[in-house]
Amino acid sequence: MDVTMAVLLALVLGLLMVKCALFQPRNPNSPPCVSGWIPWLGAAFEFGKAPLEFIEQARVKSLGFLFSSCSLQRVLETWHYDNQNRGLGSRNDIYGPVFTVFALGNRFTFVTEEEGIEAFFTSKDIDFEQAVQQTVQRTTSVPAEIFYRNHSRLYSMMKGKMGTSSLYLFAGTLCQELHEHMDCLGTAGTENLSDLIRSVMYPATVNILFGKGVCPTNKSDIKEFEEHFQKYDEDFEYGSQMPEYFMRNWSKSKKWLLKVFEKVVSDAERANPPESNSKTLLQHLLDNLHGKHLAPNYALLLLWASQANAMPVAFWTLAFILSHTSIYKKIMEDIVSVFGKAGKENIEISEDDLKKLLLIKWCTLEAIRLRSPGAITKKVVNPIKIQTFTIPAGDMLMLSPYWVHRNPKYFPDPETFKPDRWKEANLEKNAFLDGFVAFGGGKHQCPGRWLAIMEVHMLVVLFLYKYEFILLDPVPKESLLHLVGTQQPVGACRVQYKLQQ
Repeated sequence: MDVTMAVLLALVLGLLMVKCALFQPRNPNSPPCVSGWIPWLGAAFEFGKAPLEFIEQARVKSLGFLFSSCSLQRVLETWHYDNQNRGLGSRNDIYGPVFTVFALGNRFTFVTEEEGIEAFFTSKDIDFEQAVQQTVQRTTSVPAEIFYRNHSRLYSMMKGKMGTSSLYLFAGTLCQELHEHMDCLGTAGTENLSDLIRSVMYPATVNILFGKGVCPTNKSDIKEFEEHFQKYDEDFEYGSQMPEYFMRNWSKSKKWLLKVFEKVVSDAERANPPESNSKTLLQHLLDNLHGKHLAPNYALLLLWASQANAMPVAFWTLAFILSHTSIYKKIMEDIVSVFGKAGKENIEISEDDLKKLLLIKWCTLEAIRLRSPGAITKKVVNPIKIQTFTIPAGDMLMLSPYWVHRNPKYFPDPETFKPDRWKEANLEKNAFLDGFVAFGGGKHQCPGRWLAIMEVHMLVVLFLYKYEFILLDPVPKESLLHLVGTQQPVGACRVQYKLQQ
């Protein structure tokens, strides 16, 4: 036997030994597991082909047991026919409402029905911070122990600074910023709606969170910054799971952004005022941060958190409004009733004005419902029982807002854009509809949710007040390839716009 053959044989035997160690016969009380056959990678390829479809197919399969044996047979035949060439499973793979996917060295256990959803938000045996610390470490290079040390304090600070009682501090400046960058669009044009929104929303958001002139926002120096940030955002999900040496272009953009934020932080620290109400959110973050040398890393995380979801939500909100003629017409009537005839004036929008334009807020929340993240995650720190299963410590417990929001128990006619359903929500008391989990739940809801909703609400009001819009393309479908963040559109959606007459 030559040396090459000996090395190959040793490698194969090593892989088999690792496989045996990783995939011991499962505990009969643990959920069924999709494990694949390649050590460490596991089912990453088959799951990664279409993760949202995979989750739903597994959930639908569990519903087959509710029907007669004849109906069950049809469910399984359909499953087998649809997926036999996708590698998503076969008619003999009955996963049910709780199932585990082994991929990239981790066990991801999905819960899809009410008991599992309740446990996800209320159980003390699962932890949010431990679930995301590896993601934060890979995407921003913040060590896990420092993130864990900082998280509770920074979360409490942001929750207070961006809560409903503090929105008035942002409203006036946000309105001015949106006007300023909207004026750059000219009197008329044709543009991809996503690009149109980004050109206004990105610099406005950056300026209110970081301080005007601190981050690159001028056309002359913003192009390179945006290119690197878009690359960073597009591959954020893969960068959060894969070793950085597999993600060279993404890693290059991350390092470039961190270098820029070294200067951003330095400028913010130098201009940090003593009065609390005069500080930017970045300056508040700097005041509360342990590990000052990591301030650029946290600034990058703040930028990503503020942009990655708000911009696609604004896109979907405006696209849905423009594609529903009766809703568009009613919103324009509401805007005229509040501000008079739409036109060229740079109106000031207060929180009270936004409360009078409730239909736009309903449209925003309905867009979020329909395009929510594919999954949110917590880590099991102690074994937890859900239904008849015991989920072992170390598993990542996964909940899909995207599919929870398509449960007809919570949202009748779930695939239809119906902003009127939000009449039932007690928004005056900041309560969403039952089953709405886009911002998480329990004590770890997104701290910036109310600011983001106000930002999209105000952007849509100003766009529709100032311009007439015509959709040139159908509203695109959402991508089903990602689990992290608001779903992105597949393809362009061009609009023609001109100043209101």
